[in-house]
Amino acid sequence: MPKSTVRKKKVYTAPAELRPQETAAARRRPSPVWVPAMAVSFVVIGIAWLVTYYLTQGFFDVEAFSALAKLEYWNLAIGFGFLVASLAVFSKWR
Repeated sequence: MPKSTVRKKKVYTAPAELRPQETAAARRRPSPVWVPAMAVSFVVIGIAWLVTYYLTQGFFDVEAFSALAKLEYWNLAIGFGFLVASLAVFSKWR
């Protein structure tokens, strides 16, 4: 028995007003190279600041670091501030 011919169906194309529009997330471009570089440098600076403060226990013998000794516990705020700033920059990374 001969095989019947198969009819091809038309491909359905939705009207323009019903088609999904390009979302904002699809239009966003990747972030520039400086964004992760800045975030990593903020992390390194923040950790270095905290480690330096803890290793010297807040006492700086060198005259050049006398301004840092006057900051006392604000050194912790500066170190953690760099870490929080890195989180803010990391949130912009795509």
